[in-house]
Formats: sequence, C-alpha cells, structure tokens
Amino acid sequence: MAEICPFRAWHYDTTKVSLASVLTQPYDKITPAMQERYYAASPFNLVAVEKGKTLPGDNETENVYSRAAAKLDELIGPGILQQDSAPSIYVYAQEFALPGSHERHTRRGFIALGRLEDYAAGVVFRHEKTLSAPKADRLELLRRTRTQTGQLFMLYEDRADEIESLLTKAQQGPPAADLQDEYGVRHQLWPMPDPAAIAQFVAAMACKKIVIADGHHRYETALAYRDACRAKAGRTDLSASYEKAMMTFFSDSAPGVIILATHRVLRNLPDFDALRFRECLRQWFAELRFPFSSATEQAASYENFRRELQARRVEHVIGIYAGDGAFSLFRLRPDVTVNNATAEHLFAGLSPAQRELDVVLLHRLMIGECLGITPEAVVRESYITYEREMDAAIAAVDRGEAQLACLLNTVSVTQVVEMALAGEVLPQKSTDFYPKLLSGLAIYRMDPVPGK
Repeated sequence: MAEICPFRAWHYDTTKVSLASVLTQPYDKITPAMQERYYAASPFNLVAVEKGKTLPGDNETENVYSRAAAKLDELIGPGILQQDSAPSIYVYAQEFALPGSHERHTRRGFIALGRLEDYAAGVVFRHEKTLSAPKADRLELLRRTRTQTGQLFMLYEDRADEIESLLTKAQQGPPAADLQDEYGVRHQLWPMPDPAAIAQFVAAMACKKIVIADGHHRYETALAYRDACRAKAGRTDLSASYEKAMMTFFSDSAPGVIILATHRVLRNLPDFDALRFRECLRQWFAELRFPFSSATEQAASYENFRRELQARRVEHVIGIYAGDGAFSLFRLRPDVTVNNATAEHLFAGLSPAQRELDVVLLHRLMIGECLGITPEAVVRESYITYEREMDAAIAAVDRGEAQLACLLNTVSVTQVVEMALAGEVLPQKSTDFYPKLLSGLAIYRMDPVPGK
C-alpha cells in the first residue's frame, strides 16, 4: 500500500524574508495579474520558479526553465533557502473561511515524501483526466530544476482517527512557519523530526490507498520524470530521490476538506436562443422558474434560486441563467432513467455511477445535446470557461460577456473518493478543493541523476 518517508525540506529563512512576500499559490492558479504582483513583492519570490515569465528572445538554452533553475541557485547560495538538518514529516494546518462567508474552518494534514506508483498498482488513484500541455511544461521545469515546490493534495481514509491523533501529538509548540495569504487563509507548519513519531506515521499509512484530490498533472509529471530518470540510469533504484514526490496528506473525512462548485459560463455560442434551449431541456428536466422584472426583483429571485438549488441538491438539479428575466432550476424528471437501454446513446462510455452526477448530466444533455458542443470543444475551452463564484458567472451574463451560466451544486468528497477507488474519472473541472496548498512552504530538491 502507501509508502511514505520523512525528508529534509528546503524552506525560506524567515530571518531574511517575510513568507507572505515570497510564497505563491499553485502554478495553475496564478493569473497574469497575480504573477506581476508576486514579482513585485520580492526579488526572492518563488514565482520565478513556480511560474516564471516568458520573455522575447527566449530560446532552447535561455528560457523560463533555465531562469527557474538559476533562481533556485540564487536563493540557495546566500541562504535565502535553507535545508532542515534532520529528516522530518511536517504537520500542516490551514485556517480559512469559504468565499462569501465569515465562518472559519480548520484543515490539518501532513507533508511527507510518497512513493510514486503507477495507477495500475492500485495504491494511488486519480479522479480526473489530464491534458498534455500542462504536463509538458511541468516536466521540463522538473527536468531543469530537479525540484518540487508545489504540493500534491492527497486523501486517505482514517475512520478510526488514528492519524488524526498522531497529528494532535505532533502539533506542539509554536509553528516554524505562520503566515496569511492573499485570500485570508492562515498557513502553519510544524516540523516533526522525532524518529519514533515518524515511524508511527509510516506504519499507519502503510495500509492506506491514496486518492489524488488536486495535482493530477504534477503527479503524472513526477511519474514521467521518474521513468526518464530510470532510463537514464539504466536501472530501477527504488531508493533514488526521483522515485518519490512531495505530497500533502489529509483524511477524506476531516471537517476542513471542502469542495467548492465550479460553474460553467458559455459564450460565443452561434445562433443561441434561450427559449429554444429551455425547450430542448424539457425532454429530460422539469423547470422551476424564478422570474423578475426589475433589479430589486432580480436580487430577491436570485436569493430564492440559490436557496432552492442548495436545498434540492439530492434531486439532480442544475441552475440556468441566460439573462432573459428568470433564474431557472432544471430538475431531472422522475420518469427519466439514465441507466437504461434508451439512455445508452446519451451516456455511452459512462458507468452507472458517473451517470448520476449533476456535472455529467450538464455536459451530456445540456451542453452536448442541446447546445451541440462536443467533448473535444469542451477540452479546448472553445465556448466554455469556469467560475468558482456563482455571482461572477451571473455577472458575466448580465454584462453581455456571456450568453449562459450553468450553475451547479458541488460534488461531495465521498463521491470523489468512491469513484476514484472504483477506477472512475469525473468530467473536467468537476472539483475545486478549497483552499489551495501554498507553494514553497516546503520544497523537495532531488539528487542529480547518474547515468549514461
């Protein structure tokens, strides 16, 4: 099963820099505006490694990847980055409020090295497919730097709270790192170098199966790098540093493990007609409308709509807003069965469990059948973009920047885990685990690869 081990993490020296000025969000969450802000925050900011700028005149030898490697050397040389003296497992706690809420939550896990396993081994499980372009980018960065700055977000089952009790014992004294990020999330880190405590963690995890919550591209990049290093070395050495990746582990039943909904916003749809679209949906769905005729009425209708969307989450409901004077809930009709022969042409290639997901109904029926958007076009994001905030999706339609907002309830953690362990994958952008894990809080630097 899962094999973990301690490591000597690299980290920023807090006597020389402020962590809030040098750490970043994960690379795939860094917008151009965030990138500029990070560069301006400090000359030592990790963004130059995590997601550096592409410059005019870049070539095969001088480029974003070579500059990332040089930046790491620049940080290590004068001791801006330092390596811990003893191998440790690191307790990691996040305190946060969900977007639009003031209620605080706490999520606690630990950072360690985990052995890289092919999916076929039945130890590590995915819940989404990956795209080739992000993996090519991350692989070249890993090849040049031999360094992992971002965390792989992994879930494990801990119904008896065995590991939770170990985390409580390990979370003693003041944290070695303590900062608040730009989203108001507090991040704290406690190194745990005690060999006896580490042995307890290693033993407790040895019986676990691991589900990737966030970081599928980085995990598969680490696998590809491992395979390339094995080929270069001419042998398989399971003790080699490239056989492992830095992972952050959380119990799948921990109260702070939360998934946010990811809403779909559609634009540039040729010949889109909201009335015709609604008529098409009535083949499978019953519509509950929340009409309005003024700004005041719109606000009240919106609140009622949101409340009903949440209240009916077990009924297969999807929200629709097309800027035509109403919010609508489309609920799958009781007489529509997604797991029979008559539905096979609509859900070909999907398992019974996948067909029960609202996001699958959205993509196959609403986006595919009624709008005619192919799965390939969805992957290319030709007509579709994604919004975490429902308000932002609605506003895009009201501003005339989009024609349609498709609004979803979230997938549950239990659904994600069960489907992953069953070998299932969810549609693109089905999960948004919140908050993200900061890059640079702990850094794993691998040894040079010997070989031919």
